[in-house]
Amino acid sequence: AKSLFRKTIPVARRTLGEENVLTLRMRWTYARVLYLDEGASLDDLHEAVATLESVAHLWKRIFGPAHPETQKAQEALKGAREALAK
Repeated sequence: AKSLFRKTIPVARRTLGEENVLTLRMRWTYARVLYLDEGASLDDLHEAVATLESVAHLWKRIFGPAHPETQKAQEALKGAREALAK
């Protein structure tokens, strides 16, 4: 899954745009794949946190803090940070 996302996310960013819902969801899913992997490396965890910080910020700016997806992004970011702190 990681290699597929690493190939398709840049294409989505370029063709759909950084703020497109599909692009944001792809990045959110990719970050979750990274930090939920039991064998995640420290680099994977750092990448997951950085990706989710960006996604959460964009989602909040575009859709507002009360949007359900904004809350999901914030929860995922919290989970990634907790995984990094272990």
